[in-house]
Amino acid sequence: MPQYAILIYEKETPGGVADIPPDVMEANLRVGDQIAAMGARVVHEQALQPSATTRTIHKDGLVTDGPFIESKEVIAGFFVVETTGLEQAVAIGKLLPIMDGAVEVRPLLAE
Repeated sequence: MPQYAILIYEKETPGGVADIPPDVMEANLRVGDQIAAMGARVVHEQALQPSATTRTIHKDGLVTDGPFIESKEVIAGFFVVETTGLEQAVAIGKLLPIMDGAVEVRPLLAE
């Protein structure tokens, strides 16, 4: 089955995870069962630390604090899922409760 990265972009909040409303957290916890019910499989999922902990390595070797790009949203976390195809991966992405950001679905290169 093909695999897809599902990247979750959100605006960063001062309190991090503590600022996520309970209903959004509960909805996130239900997504795994919904994905399984669709016949897909979560290969890996991971939340990320705040963007202030990021280090960016530039092509000249310079290392700077923070993310490389300036944006309102940051990557808050990601999933890797095995699905029947792009349409199912997009349907999974639509399950994710987004407060102020977006979800990106990207095919992984086949091994």
